[in-house]
Amino acid sequence: MYFVLGNAAGAHDTWSRRAFRHLDRHVSALRSTHTYGRLDAYRTAVADIGRVLAVAGRAAEVAIGLGDYHDRRLAPVRSADLRQAALAPERNPYFGYYQAQLMPRISALNPAVAGISINYLSQALCAFALIGMLKRTRPGLKVLVGGGLITSWMRRPGWTGWWEDLVDRMVAGPGETALLEAAGCPPRGARDLPDYSDLTGHRYLSPGFILPFSASDGCWWRRCAFCPERAERRPFRPLPHTAAVAQLHRLTVQTNPTLIHLLDNAVSPALLKTLAAHPPGAPWYGFVRIGAPLDDLQFCRRLAAAGCVMLKIGLESGCQAVLDDLGKGVGLETASRVLNNLRQAGIAAYVYLLFGTPAENEAAARQTVKFVIDHHASIGFLNTAVFNLPIGSPEGDSLQLRDFYAGDLALYRDFNHPAGWHRAAVRRFLDKNFKRHPRVQTILRRDPPVFTSNHAAYFACGVF
Repeated sequence: MYFVLGNAAGAHDTWSRRAFRHLDRHVSALRSTHTYGRLDAYRTAVADIGRVLAVAGRAAEVAIGLGDYHDRRLAPVRSADLRQAALAPERNPYFGYYQAQLMPRISALNPAVAGISINYLSQALCAFALIGMLKRTRPGLKVLVGGGLITSWMRRPGWTGWWEDLVDRMVAGPGETALLEAAGCPPRGARDLPDYSDLTGHRYLSPGFILPFSASDGCWWRRCAFCPERAERRPFRPLPHTAAVAQLHRLTVQTNPTLIHLLDNAVSPALLKTLAAHPPGAPWYGFVRIGAPLDDLQFCRRLAAAGCVMLKIGLESGCQAVLDDLGKGVGLETASRVLNNLRQAGIAAYVYLLFGTPAENEAAARQTVKFVIDHHASIGFLNTAVFNLPIGSPEGDSLQLRDFYAGDLALYRDFNHPAGWHRAAVRRFLDKNFKRHPRVQTILRRDPPVFTSNHAAYFACGVF
């Protein structure tokens, strides 16, 4: 990103000229603790950096952003387009960086194996451009690809495998064992401590290093309808909670993070209790399910004392009938109590809502609006989304399905809503009703643009 920013050609409109002129100041602002107490300054910095990236991508007909990447000619949900990205990497706006900086470093290391993690669609085209360059310049290099997106593709119904001439192995799920095997190192059967020593000194767009840590793979609940974890049949693989907290404490001492991001799909109750008893040593946040032990105010206070500054909560709906149909295992009374407990304990709640599920209609959506309004003082941040149906979801068998777009790697499908509550109607409702309520607007305005929950914890409750 810094290479692209530093080599972007100027533009003539007022916004672009201003953004280029203040670029260094904006980058420094996102790396300063003071900016996270001034949301307006933060918004300006994010918008102007994004503007420079957008200008930089124009020549390649690519819309580059801080949180997205959109090629006007190639789509990451089409395997043929990913192949094209690999065959013509010089079209990619990051080609200059690959050629001038990355490839010389790789040549100096002379590795036998390269592992590439692809977690989001926005990464796929650039990752395949890099794969193409690796195969072109180092044909003997063994290339492995994995990550969340690759895992979802490989567990997609009808998967037969692609790109055998470009990729030596595709890995679903945790990739450490596969990398060790490819390098000729027999796995020891125990999960070793991650090594972040090569990463802590980089110029991240944050006030310091954010330590990512996963205590499990998969979800311990796995009962929600339409859940990709269920559709992909991903098993739940946890570390023992005492071992997880011990590893986390060691990593915190080693890396001195400004924030810890727990990556688990949902931090288990046992791990929450262990974290409360054995604080990791830095502020932290992660996803949780509504329920015990968060329904206990005193426990929430112990959790806050242990460094918890924010919890992400997938409430999805404020209608009990919808929650029951979705298999959430959540009662609205409990949800209300948990949100109130977190507020009293000083832990910010980042609440996720999902509109347009097959069980919802407009009346149910209005109940969600009422729940948010009634609990506005206990909701720090909001993420609202329109429901997408995962391909392979067994609940989709009873729905009339259609494709969102042409692509053999699509992960979601559209459907005819049984109550006529279609996507266009849902979006109109969100824009004209939900988002226009003053109390909802107040919550939405707090959300950090682009980085959303990744930076929200810095704003949440005075991390510094």
